[in-house]
Amino acid sequence: MTAPNTKRPVFLSLTRIHFPVMAVLSLGHRLSGVLLVLSVPLLAYLFDRSLVSAEGYAGVIALPQDKVARIFLLLLAWAFAHHLLAGIRYLLIDLDVGVTLRGARASAWAVLAGGVVAMLGAALLLP
Repeated sequence: MTAPNTKRPVFLSLTRIHFPVMAVLSLGHRLSGVLLVLSVPLLAYLFDRSLVSAEGYAGVIALPQDKVARIFLLLLAWAFAHHLLAGIRYLLIDLDVGVTLRGARASAWAVLAGGVVAMLGAALLLP
């Protein structure tokens, strides 16, 4: 009888893997960038619609009253703030600011919190 193969691939459950905060930040930076790029055509359409007529402008202004549009706008506010803050963090890391493990963790938490605070601020500003 042959010995069992001990070099078989191991099943990795993503729910059991705990990513460091810097990895979560990096993933969020990529996702927010994709969301921002994909939202450009929709935002350009809404901008065009608001410039065509007074009715179009009124329709665009009334969008935050719709729950789905409101959620999309809040998600877009988070994506913009997160992407901006993470980009500034990465630029500072390129300048050797905050490259220690403690500094990197602190700045990653600050960026994650800043994105959420910006989204909550946008929620308060929307009519």
